Amino acid sequence: MNAEAQLAYEARVHNRHAIVAILAGVLLVAASAVQLGGPHTKVDELTIDLIVANKRFPLDLVASVLNGLGSLLVAWTLSYLYRASAARSPDVKPYVRWIAVVGGVLAAITGVIYAIIVAVKVHEFVTTGAQTYDEANRLTGSSGLLILQLVGQAAALLLAVGVVLVALNAMRQGLLTRFMGYLGIFAGVLVLFQITQIPIVQGYWLAALGYLISGRWPTGVPPAWKSGRAEPWPPSSMRGQSMTQRSPRRGSPTPEPQPAAAGAVTPGRTRAGTPKRKRKRRN
Repeated sequence: MNAEAQLAYEARVHNRHAIVAILAGVLLVAASAVQLGGPHTKVDELTIDLIVANKRFPLDLVASVLNGLGSLLVAWTLSYLYRASAARSPDVKPYVRWIAVVGGVLAAITGVIYAIIVAVKVHEFVTTGAQTYDEANRLTGSSGLLILQLVGQAAALLLAVGVVLVALNAMRQGLLTRFMGYLGIFAGVLVLFQITQIPIVQGYWLAALGYLISGRWPTGVPPAWKSGRAEPWPPSSMRGQSMTQRSPRRGSPTPEPQPAAAGAVTPGRTRAGTPKRKRKRRN
């Protein structure tokens, strides 16, 4: 696809993808907010955790569904951003797109399935048996749950790598500003290493990305979105040199004007405007 066809395609679908990116950020934040609601255990004990989990399983199930939808929309957004980057440079590797898409889809599926299985098991624990620690350990220590946990961790790793690579390539092609590019890389890292319980950084980056894709960026969209070609950002050192050439350095001494040579006529001054010297009288 040439540059003109790519720009025509982006002009048709950019509003749709902008809404998807913003909705992805909203769903991720909403899922974490729902999960924080409801009762929580104050002590770390397995049997009490299962009893409380049975009381709050509707909230956990809703949160897992919202998070799954958000992960699918993140994969959609990353796929669109990858396509825009690959259209502007053949150096963008195809596996980047697959890492992002597989990570997002796998995270959505495993998250919902895990929440459903846990809800069934905690309900079984609360309604049957003696509710002992051995029974709780038997229900939660099954190989099926362990496999789902491992697959979920692998999906999170793939999604994190996908976010980092897509944001990095988009910044290199000039589709993202340096701030948005580095923020996307940081958001990808936070998929694995969560600092806060609510993904504020991921939600903000996705919402800002949707706003940029819509073409309503406050300082104007990067030139690569308009030209259909790669427009790499110049290094900070080159930008500093160009600014230095444009304006003199603050604090530098101003060159003093050199005195005019004897007999030279100062520009802008005529002989009539030059003061006459008085002659001395001879006796």
